[in-house]
Parts: sequence; C-alpha cells; structure tokens
Amino acid sequence: MKVNELLKLKGQGVISMDLNNTVEDAIKSMNARKISALVITEEGRPVGMFTERDVIRCYVHSGGKDFSGIPLKQAMTGDLIVAEGDEDLNSVMSVMIQENIRHLPVAKNGSIVGMLSTRDVIQAHIGKLKAEIHHLRDYITGG
Repeated sequence: MKVNELLKLKGQGVISMDLNNTVEDAIKSMNARKISALVITEEGRPVGMFTERDVIRCYVHSGGKDFSGIPLKQAMTGDLIVAEGDEDLNSVMSVMIQENIRHLPVAKNGSIVGMLSTRDVIQAHIGKLKAEIHHLRDYITGG
C-alpha cells in the first residue's frame, strides 16, 4: 500500500501552528482536538513538529517553568522528516522505527497534506496481513 492510499482512507487533515505561539497554546490545541502532534510552521512553511514527547522534554529542560512563556520554536523538534505520497508503507514503517518517531507528516510540493501515526501504519499492515491469511486459507481449503 502507498502513503496516498492510506491518506485517502484516513483523511488528509493536518493541524499546524506558528512557531511564535507558545507551548501552552500547542498543548491546549492538541488537547481540544485529541491529537498528539502538530506541524510547526514559519510564514506558512513547515519547519518542525511538536509532540507529546516535546512537552515532556520542555518540562524537564525548563525546570517546570510556566508553558505560557515558552515559544514553540524553543521546544519543537526542528528536524522535520516527511513521507511522500508515492512511498510504500513498508519503507515508511522502517523510517519511523529507525528514527524512533510516532508521527510522520506527508508532503506534496513542499506543503504538508497529511499526518501518519504508527497506529495508522500498523493498522494498514494488519489489514494487509488479514487479507493474505484469508487468501491462503481459501487456497489451502480449495475455496
């Protein structure tokens, strides 16, 4: 399965926030939307990610400082790793495991068009395995 196929099933929405917003803004947005990652932008261009892990790191590094005074640009993960729509999910899964990331933005023409989570990729993989098992059972039983 390709990334584009999974995005069509899952939906292509992605939530982003400007890097000048605060960590508190990001946490409130993530909580309200029941999501665990945001794409961080600067003048509309993607420049990083902010995830639940970044909340923990920010708390530890700030010594418990109030999140309303910490800009996202100080707390985000700046190395943005993205997937392309024509990539195979097996390669995406490998990247997510190797880089130890749980959320992978999907890019098209320099813009982020969707977000994949490890759960999305695993569920797609399990669906494929179930279909293969079904076909093998049919083959073995002559069905």
